[in-house]
Amino acid sequence: MSDNIQLSAEPREDSGKGASRRLRHTGMTPAVVYGGDDAPISIMLKHSDFFHALEKEAIYTQLIDLKVGKKTEVVVLRDLQRHPYKQKIMHADFFRIDNKKPIHVTVPVHTLNSEECVGVKTDGGMISLMMSDIEVVCLPKNIPEYLEIDVAELHLGETIHLSQIKMPKGVEIVALTHDEDGDHDLGVVSVLKTRAEVVSDDAPEAPAQEDAAEGDSEDS
Repeated sequence: MSDNIQLSAEPREDSGKGASRRLRHTGMTPAVVYGGDDAPISIMLKHSDFFHALEKEAIYTQLIDLKVGKKTEVVVLRDLQRHPYKQKIMHADFFRIDNKKPIHVTVPVHTLNSEECVGVKTDGGMISLMMSDIEVVCLPKNIPEYLEIDVAELHLGETIHLSQIKMPKGVEIVALTHDEDGDHDLGVVSVLKTRAEVVSDDAPEAPAQEDAAEGDSEDS
């Protein structure tokens, strides 16, 4: 059995805003599958099952076996439209993948050993994650579920950049693929001073009460 995420859907013929609205009222979520040599197809998923599947982080980056009727297609979730304030999925886009062609995907960043970080434990700083996800390019079989960054040896004031991330085999960071001058080698995670430390270091010293008293006596 495939290790891919499993989703089931049904084909739909009606299209347009009115049809989608009626579909949602029946507990279904309208979606579309596109890409590759085949024509785009309109589908619908059971909202409760789909909403539950979206609670797992992996579904946003990993391959999905999408069963539509009797046919199963390998896709990735490309776009998702949520209701502005209700816990409701309005629409989804799935993209067909070709196992032989590299694909661009955005994967989340996880920090490792945050509690053991030198800059936090010894230097009294706090970890600042400047990028929550990173766009990578690779073959579909090599898509990582996430990128892990070990911050155990990161000191106060230090930053780990894109080029310092240990990447899985066959996976490249898109921003660095044509970055000859290093202009796109952005910081991903650093250790900063806590707010309390910033205030105590930068605040001006208050004048001594005795000096203030002497000044008042001279003016009188």
